[in-house]
Amino acid sequence: MIEVGSQAPDFTLDSQLGEFSLSQFKGQKHVMLVFYPLDWTST
Repeated sequence: MIEVGSQAPDFTLDSQLGEFSLSQFKGQKHVMLVFYPLDWTST
């Protein structure tokens, strides 16, 4: 678990647009990462 205010480790994720890594956004003020569950899964 990452503590609030601590630096997140670099990671790479696949998307429909290709791979993205956290380091690509270095120097930007904010980065928001959102996970959307599949439509057919229960909430």
